[in-house]
Parts: sequence; C-alpha cells; structure tokens
Amino acid sequence: MKLPFLVSVPHSGQRIPQEVQDTCILTPEQIYEDGDWGAAEIYFGLEKSAEAFISSDVARAIVDLNRAADDFRKDGIIKTHTCYDIPVYKEFPSQKLIEQLLAAYYHPYHLKLEQLAEKGNVKVGIDCHTMAAVGPPVGPDAGRMRPLVCISNADGTCPNEWLKKLTESFQKVFTQELVTINDPFKGGYIIRTHSTKLPWLQVELSRTEHISNREKRDGVIEALNDWYRNTF
Repeated sequence: MKLPFLVSVPHSGQRIPQEVQDTCILTPEQIYEDGDWGAAEIYFGLEKSAEAFISSDVARAIVDLNRAADDFRKDGIIKTHTCYDIPVYKEFPSQKLIEQLLAAYYHPYHLKLEQLAEKGNVKVGIDCHTMAAVGPPVGPDAGRMRPLVCISNADGTCPNEWLKKLTESFQKVFTQELVTINDPFKGGYIIRTHSTKLPWLQVELSRTEHISNREKRDGVIEALNDWYRNTF
C-alpha cells in the first residue's frame, strides 16, 4: 500500500533552460548552491512509496516554483540575484521572455499539483526541500545555524497536531538532532496556495554534511511511515 501523500520536490533541478542560456552568467557551482542540492538523493525515493510525486529539473535560480507569479523581488520568481547575492543575468529577461518562462515551467507545475491533489487516495501534500546548514544572506536567519529538520504549516495549512506527530516521528529517527516547527521557515507559496483544496505541510532537511544524504533519505522514509501509522 502506498502512503497517501502528494510529494512535491520543486527545487532539485539544476538545468538552465535554453531560453536564458545566452544571458545567464551563473556557474554550475552557483546554480548548485542556490538550489536544493541533495534533494533528489533524499526525496526521490518517495516516488515509489507515495501515492503521487512531482519534481522539476529547472534550476531554482531561473524559475522559482515556490514563489507567487507576481513576486518580482530580488529573490522572487525570476531572480535578479541568488540567495548568496550573486547576479543571475548579464541582461535581465524581458517581460516577453519572463512570460515564456512562466508558461513553460511555472504554470504547468502548479497545474499538475492541482490535478494530483484530486487523486482519490491523496490525503496530504508534502513540499520537500533542503536548506543551507547556516542561514544565507536572504534567509530569515542569516548567519544562524539551522536545525536538521524544519517542519512547517504556515500556521494553518494543516492541523498543528499533525506537525507535532511528525516532529515526534523525526525525533525517533534522528535522536540527537534538533527538529523544529515553523522555524526558521513557516512554509512557502506552494503550501499556502494549494492548501485551499488539500492539507499541506513543508519539510526542510539541513544540508549539513555530518549526516549523509543516504541517511537522511532513509530517515525521511522511516519518519513518514511512522507518521502515517500514528496519524491516518
């Protein structure tokens, strides 16, 4: 039996779309550092065990799927700078090109989320990320050491009791590590928007290297299975 989850992994991609290859000035290392590196290794194992799964191969630095369509801040949907304050383009995309990027990559992702949420056995959406071990310059906790796991529900996208139980499940697995709720992240655009039709929560795993991605992957799978048994 599959877990009744819709798993979203929006920031695992590293690809620079052809539309902006001539103007993007980021190195592969900078693309890597701005995205959720390690997310594929940690979360893609859920593709077989979850009822529904979606990800994208487009780099977060180019199209941020976890932003509102009208968010054009420095670190918005089409970024001028990475989260480490590095310029993305030698010439920022025109409005026409921005609309092409959104039509090709952003809107299809969110449409697919809506469609997958309607699958009969799906009971909750889980938006999965990795986070820098220390808060980057644009983070809400710049320069601060982060917990291993942050679980969030934007103060309402799913029951608080679910967060409490999921925290307990993660703490059973990572007994020596800190697991927090809504700190440093309260939950992004995906869970806030799509929770009108389905309960959603967000999971962030630190990119700290003292625990391998394989251990994190196994821990996530174990924690989610434990949470399912004790919650649904």
